[in-house]
Amino acid sequence: MRAFSYTRATAPKQAAAGATGAGVKFIAGGTNLLDLMKLDIERPSTLIDINRLKLDRIERTDEGGVRIGALVRNTALAADSRIRSDYAVLSRALLSGASPQLRNKATTAGNLLQRSRCPYFYDTTKPCNKRVPGSGCAAIGGFSRNLAVMGVSDACIAQHPSDMAVAMRALDAVVETLGPDGTERSIPIADFHTLPGDTPHIETVLKPGELITAVTLPKPLGGRHLYRKVRDRASYAFALVSVALVETADGRRIAFGGIGAKPWRVEAAEALDTPRAIAAAAFAGANTTSQNAFKLPLAERTLAAALAEASAQERQA
Repeated sequence: MRAFSYTRATAPKQAAAGATGAGVKFIAGGTNLLDLMKLDIERPSTLIDINRLKLDRIERTDEGGVRIGALVRNTALAADSRIRSDYAVLSRALLSGASPQLRNKATTAGNLLQRSRCPYFYDTTKPCNKRVPGSGCAAIGGFSRNLAVMGVSDACIAQHPSDMAVAMRALDAVVETLGPDGTERSIPIADFHTLPGDTPHIETVLKPGELITAVTLPKPLGGRHLYRKVRDRASYAFALVSVALVETADGRRIAFGGIGAKPWRVEAAEALDTPRAIAAAAFAGANTTSQNAFKLPLAERTLAAALAEASAQERQA
């Protein structure tokens, strides 16, 4: 690990104002960043510890939704009674991720910002445009079984790893931020993560030094909330395919994980009648390899299972 400076911030404005220099990173739980530093992928010159910012509360909003502080730990968010009752898809997605120990440390903001688990991103002996822009993509033509089939480009086929973000995409969450100059922004989660294009190293629309302060959920949708995750082992594994489903009397919302360069949702597909039709519309333009083409039928079957479970719950209600 390379040498770095370390400071502690006590207020959001102080933290953001101190993050204007090159190589400055915020750190809270550190469950992803510290690993990347040890592997010499991230090389921050300064770490700003934001654990004392008092952004660890879950509060009701005036609009009837909830505001989740950026430092709320994944365990606390999944266990919160309001989240479990009104946003159950989010609680279920969180509990499907990582391990209890990691969920105890990982934060809401950190979960949104975690880097791809593409094996070539983590292997510094191989070219990776996400790690070193312009170096190439070893995944293209390499081992690609776990990688993305939607939203990819000729520069990168890495998948987005977060379960939490997939559920938040189905719920139309909004990410609240504070810039170094004091500017506040509210960014719909649909716009928060970026597709790789020619700049796969740019993964979000955050500006340098911009600090996530909270994530806001709209008022509860009601209905049935399901999160189904298919992976290579029963726990502590990233999704091959996942489906976040919210089904109400007014319609359904469907977001997919494991298949996209960002949490994947195509609203126009949600009103279609069958899993096959929904999948065909949601995965139009898919770019598969011989190793990951199985993800498309797997996603369709996972969606079918989630819809069948939601229908069974409705009949029993």
